[in-house]
Amino acid sequence: MEKNGTKMNISFNSPVVLTFSIICLAVLIIGTILPDQFMLRFFSVYRAPLSDPLTYFRFFSHICGHAGWDHFIGNITMLLVVGPMLEEKYGSKNILFVILATAFITGLFHFIFFTNSALLGASGVVFAFILLSSFTSIRDGRIPLTFILVVLIYIGGQIYDGIFVKDNVSNITHIIGGGVGSGLGYVMAKNKMDNYH
Repeated sequence: MEKNGTKMNISFNSPVVLTFSIICLAVLIIGTILPDQFMLRFFSVYRAPLSDPLTYFRFFSHICGHAGWDHFIGNITMLLVVGPMLEEKYGSKNILFVILATAFITGLFHFIFFTNSALLGASGVVFAFILLSSFTSIRDGRIPLTFILVVLIYIGGQIYDGIFVKDNVSNITHIIGGGVGSGLGYVMAKNKMDNYH
């Protein structure tokens, strides 16, 4: 593609976020072809014997599974909006760490405290990214007003929904994901994590 005589190329601008999104898409497509047990066995976290090696895999893999196209589109759209900016600011290794830390913490929490249900989806990562993004302008120990508003709107909404709305949404996963994003955002904003680009 050329614009004003300049050749325009498509850039793989956010390798971690794009790769994660592609993996989620591939898992969803395979999951629609194979029986329901595929998504449950490999890409959902639930109480299972610790002697099963897949139990440990699912602590991380559950963020790649989605219950359907609407679930996938809602999560991945937000990741693709917020993620590239975060990856550019904090570096690919740090963003990969945020994704894996969110997966493990939310997966372990669900495994321990929710014995009769399965958890899947990238919504915990989405909330981690949303809260992390509000730290992009932190300076001199000041807490950005945007961060406070995001906490009130997103996390407050999840608390309300968790109490008053009965659905299949894991509000606690969103809250934990937001907590992980906030904590790591604070650490990275203070330059306590290495910044790899």
